Amino acid sequence: MLLHLIRHPQPVIGKGLCYGSSDLAVTEEDCRKVLDQVSPVLPPHAPLYSSPLQRCVFLAEPLATALSAGPVRYDPRLMEMHFGTWEQCAWDDLPRAEIDQWAADVVGYRPGGGENVLHVAQRIDAFCTDLLSRGHGQAIIVCHAGTIRMLQARALNLSVPKMAEHAAINAHAIAFGEVLTLQL
Repeated sequence: MLLHLIRHPQPVIGKGLCYGSSDLAVTEEDCRKVLDQVSPVLPPHAPLYSSPLQRCVFLAEPLATALSAGPVRYDPRLMEMHFGTWEQCAWDDLPRAEIDQWAADVVGYRPGGGENVLHVAQRIDAFCTDLLSRGHGQAIIVCHAGTIRMLQARALNLSVPKMAEHAAINAHAIAFGEVLTLQL
């Protein structure tokens, strides 16, 4: 199955803040800019899946209309990692000892008491298993940078723990509104 992954537009939040699964808005202007950018390179009529967080919803809805994709299929398994008490805190203000604990165990540590990377890998693996069972030739997914990295790891046919490890240590930058295509 061919997946077209789109990172949501830039959310309305200050720079340098941890926002994981916080439900943040995007500007209408940024949404329109990303929509105009991605619509021409995506296949029409392909099913469209999205994280239910509004920074994805505000792109997914008009994109589904533009591509005649039918109703958007929202799936909470596509949400970004939940950072617990770290949500909306400045990265620079987080306790150094906690950052060091996370660095020592990037897969199993629960930043801010939220999710760990292994849990996110389990969510994404379950989503992919369900998606593959639907028999689509291709699909469009509007989601988050962390989710995209995890989907890329899943496409490598790694075990769930190896998916988590791969996504955690290969944290390359993914631009807002960027489209990546991969074979699942």
